[in-house]
Amino acid sequence: MTKNQSVLSWLEEQKNLVQPDRVVWIDGSQEQLEALRAEACETGEMIKLNQEKLPGCYLHRTAVNDVARVEHRTFICSEKEEDAGPTNNWMEPAKAYKMLYDIARGSYRGRTMYVIPYSMGPVGSPFAKYGIEVTDSIYVVLNMAIMTRIGKDVLEALGDSADWVRGLHCKCDIDEEKRYICHFPQDNTIISVNSGYGGNVLLGKKCFALRIASHLGRKEGWMAEHMLILGIENPQGEVKYIAAAFPSACGKTNLAMLIPPEVYRKKGYKAWCVGDDIAWMRIGEDGRLWAVNPENGFFGVAPGTNMKSNPNALISTMKDSIFTNVVHNLDDNTVWWEGLDDNPPKNALNWKGEKWDYTDGSKGAHPNSRFTSPAKNCPCISPEFDSGKGVPIDAIVFGGRRAKTAPLVYQSLDWNHGVFVGSIMASETTAAATGAVGVVRRDPMAMLPFCGYHMADYWAHWLEMGEKLGDKAPKIFNVNWFRLDDNGKFIWPGFGENLRVLEWIINRCEGKADAVEAPIGYLPKPDDINLEGFDFSVDALESILEVDRDLWLQEIKDIEEFYKKFGNKVPAELKKQLEILKAKLS
Repeated sequence: MTKNQSVLSWLEEQKNLVQPDRVVWIDGSQEQLEALRAEACETGEMIKLNQEKLPGCYLHRTAVNDVARVEHRTFICSEKEEDAGPTNNWMEPAKAYKMLYDIARGSYRGRTMYVIPYSMGPVGSPFAKYGIEVTDSIYVVLNMAIMTRIGKDVLEALGDSADWVRGLHCKCDIDEEKRYICHFPQDNTIISVNSGYGGNVLLGKKCFALRIASHLGRKEGWMAEHMLILGIENPQGEVKYIAAAFPSACGKTNLAMLIPPEVYRKKGYKAWCVGDDIAWMRIGEDGRLWAVNPENGFFGVAPGTNMKSNPNALISTMKDSIFTNVVHNLDDNTVWWEGLDDNPPKNALNWKGEKWDYTDGSKGAHPNSRFTSPAKNCPCISPEFDSGKGVPIDAIVFGGRRAKTAPLVYQSLDWNHGVFVGSIMASETTAAATGAVGVVRRDPMAMLPFCGYHMADYWAHWLEMGEKLGDKAPKIFNVNWFRLDDNGKFIWPGFGENLRVLEWIINRCEGKADAVEAPIGYLPKPDDINLEGFDFSVDALESILEVDRDLWLQEIKDIEEFYKKFGNKVPAELKKQLEILKAKLS
């Protein structure tokens, strides 16, 4: 399929290492993918679901010891340990290669090697980056066919270039003691062994699109961010685009697929999803920041997804999707998960494939069970989704889950202050997550597990991007949908009503809304958040816009402690921003 010498010689090395019985190139054709689906159903790797109710949909179960990303087994293998930084696991490259090759050697005997040429971003786009993943899993092939653009077109676009990301995945024995996901930024290489779970083996996802791409972005002068991209269209047909970063369990997918409240819909407002997870951003010819979603699908958490919480996500799963580790309803050969509806199936198998009785209190679906769905299935997918030129970003939004500290929304004073706001991003743990409530976990720009190099160097890269953008830089905001009242109940209802906050953000970007300067940044005047058609009092709004100085003074101590982790690499500008905040609060 290609004459590219760098590709062919690398593949020869991999073949000699893993020793497959046969090699299959993935050409991207529907005929080939359909044959692979049939083969996976024959071997039991996948189960074909009810084709009338869920056309093109399949169920897969992973091994019970292989159900999530494994951060403690994920390594950045840069030449120098210092370049990986204190928040990444590091391994010396030569040592890592030897260990991984020893594990992978001969692991494809009796198996097929699938060669997947894939593109992150629309093929041929100036944003696009190409990769080849070698795998012994049909499940991986079929997921990559949904999550990325695959096949012959990619090899044609790559031509004879050696600028592509090498990815080797070996299921091996799914041995968690020998499970490793290793990134070699200097070699554009990712190796994953002993896992079959999506986040560890779909190497285009976090591995390439964030860890390797963040390194490439720093080197080449662009940004790879853990951000959704959302377009808001006003009644005049003008669309403004927002990129937003949230740690997990903060409503990222819900915001990406937002449905405007009825009062807005009647006026003609629309919301468009460009991406739900990752944004690659470059400075365009006009000097503004432009973004694409490098992915082609959604890899979403199933539990809690329903027609009330996120109808657009649920509708996206209803055809041509792969469900992983959910309940199999044997009565009609469909799927179910906790939070889908109030009708758990009576005759069903749980995520492990065991007979399941919902009355015994056990979970039917794994809490991290997933759906992989084509983005084009989403009812609100943006008309710009496949546009290779990307969309211009007007605002960048950071957010976390804070019970009392952060107000509903505030705007940073300028780009550098906005980078500071992103660097101190945090969420408080909920009981469900850890058993400890209210523990503050810092997750700068929601990138802590995904930055492929030293986090303090990453902040410096943000500051450099701001210098290049100058007065064309997007404005930066912080939101918090999770303020609690004295009874521990959420005050703000969230979901579609979040558009009311986004409207203020867009108005600020256009110079159409006022603000009050507080020690932490610009706050909206309560009158500037539109409460039309919304049963929410101005008093309640004022309460979630309050800034408690004592809590923020405590916050400063936490930030100082957090920054200490990064030693003398923390950019002087961020230390300065911290001192300014301290002085304002005092």
